[in-house]
Amino acid sequence: MRPGLSGSWPLNKGAEIMVSTVVPSDHLNDNKVKVSFHKENGKVLMGSARLYLTSVAISLHADTHRDGTVNMKNTDKLSWKWGPYGHGAILLVNCDKDQPNSKDMDNEDEGIFTYKDLEDMSILILKTQGPKAFFKAHQVLLHVSPPDSEKLGVFHQTGTNSSSEFQHVLGREKLFYRVQYNGEHEHVFYVEGLAFPDAGFSGLVSISVTLLEVSEENMPESPVFTEEIVFRIAPWIMTPNTLPPQEVFVCSLPDNHTFVEQVSDLVQRAKCTLRILPEEDSRSDRWIQDEMEFGYTESPQTCFPVVFDSPRNRGLQNFPFKKILGPDFGYVTREPRNSFEVSSLDSFGNLEVSPPVTVREKAYPLGRILIGSITLSNTGRRMTKVVRDFLYAQQVQAPIELYADWLLVGHVDEFMTFVPANDLKGFRLLLASPSACYRLFREKQQLGYGGAVMFQGLKAPQRTIDNILCDEKLRVECHYVQSCINWNRNILKKELGLTEQDIINIPVLFSLELKKARAFFPNMVNMLVLGSHLGIPKPFGPIIDGKCCLEEEVRSLLEPLGLHCTFMDDYLSYHQHDGNVHCGTNVLRRAFSFKWWNMDVPALSRRDTLSAL
Repeated sequence: MRPGLSGSWPLNKGAEIMVSTVVPSDHLNDNKVKVSFHKENGKVLMGSARLYLTSVAISLHADTHRDGTVNMKNTDKLSWKWGPYGHGAILLVNCDKDQPNSKDMDNEDEGIFTYKDLEDMSILILKTQGPKAFFKAHQVLLHVSPPDSEKLGVFHQTGTNSSSEFQHVLGREKLFYRVQYNGEHEHVFYVEGLAFPDAGFSGLVSISVTLLEVSEENMPESPVFTEEIVFRIAPWIMTPNTLPPQEVFVCSLPDNHTFVEQVSDLVQRAKCTLRILPEEDSRSDRWIQDEMEFGYTESPQTCFPVVFDSPRNRGLQNFPFKKILGPDFGYVTREPRNSFEVSSLDSFGNLEVSPPVTVREKAYPLGRILIGSITLSNTGRRMTKVVRDFLYAQQVQAPIELYADWLLVGHVDEFMTFVPANDLKGFRLLLASPSACYRLFREKQQLGYGGAVMFQGLKAPQRTIDNILCDEKLRVECHYVQSCINWNRNILKKELGLTEQDIINIPVLFSLELKKARAFFPNMVNMLVLGSHLGIPKPFGPIIDGKCCLEEEVRSLLEPLGLHCTFMDDYLSYHQHDGNVHCGTNVLRRAFSFKWWNMDVPALSRRDTLSAL
């Protein structure tokens, strides 16, 4: 029966009737259905009954269309679907600190002290319509499950827009909130994420509303109706070298003033900003790349950077939380239960990310995370499980594990990096290559330059090309190193969908100390990438015709890609401490324009699951 029509319909015995209304009731029992019973073919009335109905509307609404506005007609509330045609609401982890005087991140308290904090939250609207008298005999309950209460927080906006107050009603130990009927048809809530996806937590959370009937005094309430809405907490996303730089970080120490000046010059040419950390902030720790990694988190309405603080806990330990966390700048860290679980592989020179790639027709529009974690012996080092679990759980940058334990320090940035390229591919993978270095030196020797000397101007043993090529011990060590790099080369080609044309071999030599490799001269792969401007460790290679042949070789490889090579002297201040330019700098970059929720993310395979263990 359609609205506004009247009439009668004969019913067969055993018929089932479903009654629904189009609009909520204005008064109790203002809808009715009459049922009459007849005999003798409907000619004789035997009796009748009336069914009185009160119609109410109770619903939850959020930005399920991911367009930055609350969808008041959404139907896809119970599921969350990836992809450009997907649906489902999104929460940000409210991990910044919009109130500068606060000691905690915004998601660690139960208050809203500035309207700026609301921009990091998602709006949830509870809509209730029906007679006032109905709600006197019924209760509307907003609730979350105990596991989800540790992952989200909910604030109820009360008062007028000009003098709103925000009451923390759900989250942590608060599982239920009784919504008082005050004549308002819409109750506005603000929802924040408390935790990023992690081991055992997919990122999906839900909020439910239940209508309870209060039938008799001193009797328990009984549920009448329930609706649920699902959110996904936004992941932490890393930014690759190919994204535009915004701010460069470097530590100022008594022995690196020249290096800081070189970084400053490069930053000016790259047209970004420089932040120099005084020694009281770094506490004499120069390895700012190892301490932290910059990324971001994003919802349809908000995007802000988030620094991931490593568990290495050396001089720079307090810097990310005390000096970077702030308004619209978030913070996250992962610490193992026992400090002895932390090794050099847990420094974030061992954490990189590729540019966007397509592998076997599978697109990774946000690239893939790269970590050195494979070990080939029972005594080998591996990145700690809590960090690996966190990286895998973000889902949008499926990690690749590489073999890095062969290195003395053990970081992937010692043998690889990415640079932008002004062609269709858009980037190149640079790999350290002892073989390329030996090939270059042999070519120069054959041209009569075997007496060309390395390390000129330094307080270091002067080595000629002839001397290096005759060093059998060094040759054997470099052969071993090349085999380790080749192992990783094959993994990278397969997992990033690369060909040999996508890879550039950068001449680097390594020697072994305690059966672990360290760069023989400043490692040119360990560079600072600022758009088309590259800050490359000055290798102090053999001088031929007044020029360093190693520098000239790298220029010939990279400048045709539209890149500008600047060679920076880091020998005393970084190289002799087993690091180079990249290790001593860090870069905040612009976020991807691609929206992570538009990815097609498959379920993790068994192999991926095992890799994360």
